[in-house]
Parts: sequence; structure tokens; C-alpha cells
Amino acid sequence: MSIPKEPRQLMINLMYLVLTALLALNVSAEVMNAFFTLDEGNKASIATVESQLDQTVSGLKKLLSDESKAKYKPIEPAVDQVRGVVASFDSYVNDVRDKLIDAAGNKNGEVDEGDYIMSHGKKVAKGKKNKDVTTRMLVMDGEGGKLKEEILKTKDELVKVYTELLNQHGKTFGLQEKEIENRTQNIGNNLPFGIDDETWKGSKDKTSWEDFKFRQMPLAAVLPLLSQMQSDAKSSEATLINNMAELAGGRVVEFDAFFPVVQAEKAYVIKGEPFKAQISIGTYSTQINPDDISISVNGSNLTVGEDGKAEYTTNTTSTGKQSLKLAVKVRNPLTGEVTDGEDTYEYEVGTRSATVSADKMNVFYIGVENPVSVSVAGASSNDINVSGSGISIKATNRASGKYSVTASKPGDAKITISGGGLPTTNFDFRVKRIPDPTARLGNKEDGSMGNGEFKAQQGLIAWLDNFDFDARCDIQGFTLVRVPKRDDPIESVNSGGKYNSKSNRLADAAKPGDTYYFENVKAKCPGDVAGRKINSLVFKIR
Repeated sequence: MSIPKEPRQLMINLMYLVLTALLALNVSAEVMNAFFTLDEGNKASIATVESQLDQTVSGLKKLLSDESKAKYKPIEPAVDQVRGVVASFDSYVNDVRDKLIDAAGNKNGEVDEGDYIMSHGKKVAKGKKNKDVTTRMLVMDGEGGKLKEEILKTKDELVKVYTELLNQHGKTFGLQEKEIENRTQNIGNNLPFGIDDETWKGSKDKTSWEDFKFRQMPLAAVLPLLSQMQSDAKSSEATLINNMAELAGGRVVEFDAFFPVVQAEKAYVIKGEPFKAQISIGTYSTQINPDDISISVNGSNLTVGEDGKAEYTTNTTSTGKQSLKLAVKVRNPLTGEVTDGEDTYEYEVGTRSATVSADKMNVFYIGVENPVSVSVAGASSNDINVSGSGISIKATNRASGKYSVTASKPGDAKITISGGGLPTTNFDFRVKRIPDPTARLGNKEDGSMGNGEFKAQQGLIAWLDNFDFDARCDIQGFTLVRVPKRDDPIESVNSGGKYNSKSNRLADAAKPGDTYYFENVKAKCPGDVAGRKINSLVFKIR
């Protein structure tokens, strides 16, 4: 009878730490297809555990058919209940998978050979990069919330079956009250199945577990997430059945299927940086002595630790797709039988890239400091060289990649980035003068103004409307013309924005019906060599 120890699926580490990171980098289609490889690997793992469980359950039922095991009879219906609960969850997840695949492009079985995905061993749909369907169904339409509830309900049912079995029959099985209490209290923590309902709460823009898990995730990435949940449920099923089988005294260790699992720090690394990964074996048992395990990468043997893992490091000297040929051998500590397995792991090596963004607008303005951010993926800001052509550029916070640009004349400008392993890269910008300001008397550009309000003004002010920089323009001068209601015009040539004595007398003489003209208004802005002519103003006194 085969009753294996619980298998812990380390593939989830690869999924979250590696492939989700690749999604953010938007790497090549070959790397996107690695999601499907992961999904198929999850399903292969599930199939392996299912095969072992079939052997375990078959052997257990045969054992319980013996009259000498009569007191353990209640274990059999409990095992059937556990298998039924997990089968129900598995069916539910398959239904969710099918709905997503259909919504992403499966139409009456038509398959585009250039853009299909595999499900249950068949080419079934297009849309592997579709993020809208997964976001709509799993986040907006509530299917993700239902999935969360189904996971929690399934785990609760599994724990309930086990705890009720021990609470009702544990003493009959020969367990002490303290042992029953320890087993029932700890069983939930020992199951690799459940919900991390805390991590998403630390994100500023995520409102729920399903939002954190599925929003803007392409179909290709969601499928292995779902199959990993099925794999965890299957592992939990194996944990409980193994535990219940041990109660009947029928535990046997047998190794009949193994596969290498890669837990990499990154599957997309920069040229020149080391690639690090942990290589371990799926369905690993704690009964295995590290001396009974052999793991090799590209023919080189690795040192295996107490937890069955080995660390692998290699230098990256060329770009593009790289592969590791993995091989494992495991000796059964009970029978001495040696089982082996092989697999290939692929990862991507790329080169550094840089970005330069103007923090406020798409152009640089003369006479003000233009803030700029410079970043290079995979390199420290302190290793980057930044220079300008047609402009002056200086660091304001080099460690944070913050710079300030100043310019003296309109035209084209260039920022050049180099260093940190990046080829010399140029970024083009335009240089412009500050836009024309608007002349105002008080807070008005023209129109009618009360006699008292008009006399209270001291002169013109230049306003920069809708300009995001900290800049101020000054009025250089203007001509003030008073046209009395029944008299000849009188003018005053004014230097600067504030009234001179003659302009003051003209303003103080204002009476209802008079008209005042502000003409030849000139302003000077930061960076201007000479003043520029701006808008005129006309006011009717009331």
C-alpha cells in the first residue's frame, strides 16, 4: 500500500517571484509562453499526486477490509468525504478556467494556430494576452470573490472532516486527549491551501484579494494561478489522507515520480549579473536523507541541503534565451530503489535600458529650472553619466535620479545617458520661451469698472496663467490714455508696472462715462533679452 507524505508544490514560488515579474517587464512571446509550461507543470504535478492518492486509498481500503482493523472503519467514509470536497473544488475551478478561455476567444472550437492555449491537453482558445476578460470576470463581475469564498469553504470543510473524525473516534484509534487536541488545532496550518488575505491590504491601489490577484493579469498568467490552487487543494487532500492512513498503521514510503522544480530569484536578468536559482524535487518527503538525493545542472552535481534543495549560480555572458538541463536521482530509504527524472528550465537574459522623462511638460522652458528624472533599469543612479547639448543639466539628487535643466535659447536640445552597462543613448527635447503673460488691472483684463475701484488700482500686473513652473514676468511699461466723456484724450507714457505721478493723476481723475486705454503694454519674463508686447486693456468707468 502506498501512502506518500504530503507533497509541497514549490512551483508557486516560480510563479509569483519569476513569471509575474516577467509580466511587468513585458518580455518576449517566448517568455509569455512559459506561463503555459508552468500551467502544464502544475497539472502534471496534480496528476502525479492523484496517482499516488489512488494507490494510497486503494491500499487503505484493502487494509480496512481486514477484521483486525475494524475500529478504524470510520476512516474510510472520512477519506471519501475529503476526496469529494476536493473533487468539487477542482470541478469549480475547471469551470472558471473554461469560462475565461471561452470569453478570451474560443468560438465554436475554432483555433488560431498562431495564438492558442492548451487546456486539458487540447488547443482551445485564442487570447493568451487578454487582460480585459480576466479583469472583468474575476474582479469586476465578482467571480474572483466567489473563488475566494470557495477556497475558504473548501478548506473549512476539509478541516471539519478531519477534526470531527478525531473528536468522535480519536480515543478509539488509541490517541491520547492531548494528541487529539494538538492534531485538530494544527491541521489547518499544515495544509498548503488557503488565502493570503493580508498582503493585498498593504497595497495602496488594491481594494480586495481578487483585485490584487487578477487585475490586469493576462489569461496566460491566470491559468497557472488557478491550476496552482488546484494543486494546493490536491496537496491538502494528500496531507489529510496520509494523516488518516497513519492512524490505521499502514504507512509506507514509495517514490515513483519526481520532477525538478526551479525557484529562481529572477528569470530575466541583466547581462553581466549572476543568475541564481534553487533546484528542488517535487513531492519531496522529509524521510529522504540528503545523501539519497543527486541533483545536477548541465551535468554538474550540486550540494543538496537538509531540505532537499540545492543552490545554483552561474554568470550570464550573452543575451537571449538560456536553458538549464536538470537531472535528479532519489534513492528510496526503505527499498533502496533509485528513481530518476529530467527536465529543462529556460530563462531570459537581456540588456539594460534607460528612460528620461520631463517631470512637468514635454519641452524645456528658458529662464526656469526644468526638473527631469533619469532612470536605468538594473543600474544604480550613481553609476549613470548624464550630459546635455543645447542646455545645461545638473544633478539635484543624483541617488534618486533627479536633475535640473536650464536653457538660454529656443531650439532643439539633447540629453545623453551612458554608464552602468548601458550603451550611449540620446533623448531629444525642444526648448521654448515662457508663454506670453496676460496684463491685468487688479484681476481684470478689460470691461467696466466702478469709479472707486478704478482709482484704488496702483498699476498693471503680468500674470502667467496655466504655467506649471515657478516663474514671474514683470511689466516693462505702457501708455495710459484717458478719454473723458466730453473732452479730448489725455495720455501718459508709463515706465514699469506701477503708475508714475502723471498716470496717478489721470487715474484719480476718473469719472463715470470716462474710458481708459492701456496701450503698448510690454512685459519681460525670465530668460527674455528684451521686453515683449502683450495684450492691451480698455475700461469703461461707471
